[in-house]
Amino acid sequence: MCGRFVMARASSDLVPLFDVDVSGDSLPDPSWNIAPTRPVTVLIDAAPRGDDAGGPPVRRLAAARWGLVPAGSDGPVGPPVFNARSETAAEKPMFREALTSRRALVPATGWYEWQALPDGGKRPVAVRLPDDEVVLFAALYEWWRDPAAEVGSPSRWLLSTTVLTRASSGPLAAVHDRMPVLVGADVMDDWLDPEAEGDDDLLQGVAGLSDEIAARLVVHEVSPDVGSVANDSPSLLLPV
Repeated sequence: MCGRFVMARASSDLVPLFDVDVSGDSLPDPSWNIAPTRPVTVLIDAAPRGDDAGGPPVRRLAAARWGLVPAGSDGPVGPPVFNARSETAAEKPMFREALTSRRALVPATGWYEWQALPDGGKRPVAVRLPDDEVVLFAALYEWWRDPAAEVGSPSRWLLSTTVLTRASSGPLAAVHDRMPVLVGADVMDDWLDPEAEGDDDLLQGVAGLSDEIAARLVVHEVSPDVGSVANDSPSLLLPV
């Protein structure tokens, strides 16, 4: 997990659903075949600044590149880092600081996996909650500054994200060995809290609660058309 996912709801639908205070510009449109490096919607709780410092966190809805670009890197070069293993994220230099203070959630209405078959082939399957319920992926985020961009340029700062994964459970376990860390509404505030120091205990606690959500997942085979990023329509989710 997971190289493609679905967000079939409009970003505006997420504002009341998750008590969003501020919505960013150019939020992504609904998509049924989101691939790495594409823009995705992220939920972030930011500590207020200036005159509002000391107040409650501000919940932001923003567009981010799917594929983490660390602040001290040369930028978005090389293979995109779109997943991070929850078992080792607290130890890895690329993820350790982001886990401490830059945690996010990526809303989705499903994702795709490729199930290995006995003959050596693979088949694509869709993974969703019933009734197109929105599911939240635990994620990390980073801001990267482009040294070549002028001050005030929209391209000066790049927001990027990576989705945390763990061992699969529930119906998905028979299809694929990994899945996103799924976050329920009861723990999303703890995960996003910018004042809480993120550590391995927090991550493993949240990851362990994914089992309750995973037990409700519905899995079914879909068309191989999902393998091409050129295809993006609701028909990709139709069972084969």
